[in-house]
Amino acid sequence: MQNTIFNTEVTTIDGEVITLQAYAGKVLLIVNVASKCGLTPQYEQLENLQKAWHEQGFTVLGFPCNQFLGQEPGSEEEIKTWCTTTWGVTFPMFSKIDVNGKARHPLYQKLIDAIPTATAPADSSFLARMVSKGRALLHPGDVLWNFEKFLVGRDGQVLHRFSPDMKPDDPVLVQSIKTALAK
Repeated sequence: MQNTIFNTEVTTIDGEVITLQAYAGKVLLIVNVASKCGLTPQYEQLENLQKAWHEQGFTVLGFPCNQFLGQEPGSEEEIKTWCTTTWGVTFPMFSKIDVNGKARHPLYQKLIDAIPTATAPADSSFLARMVSKGRALLHPGDVLWNFEKFLVGRDGQVLHRFSPDMKPDDPVLVQSIKTALAK
């Protein structure tokens, strides 16, 4: 199991240190989230996925990150309250982490090592827009922005990586989840 993400320590939004072993056997969609981003409405779609497939062994895991223009400035308690009252989030949330740079969380190092580039929607201009605004990736494999998504299979293997502008209800992402759940 050492090549999976399940032996990775994380801290819940309530401050409890756990390993992702608690999610072994589930299909996971791991997302770096932010409360003050133009993509924040994706919380609603993420929660819809959670509700639709939770009983089949699927869960979203939200990891707040403040590395992108400071768009997740609150404390864990503020983030938790905002997510539950504004978006009705029921999926597990974790403490703030870094997804890029020298302080990159080990979970994100494993995710990026497994799949170094994200799949974007066919008509995506998101990367080009980010580059034009001076927000290009600093290093190969870096997470581009808030709401990048990693799909992990029941065995802990990273299956797919989706760009921030790939909406949670995009048919490509939805089919990927369905395929992973069928295994």
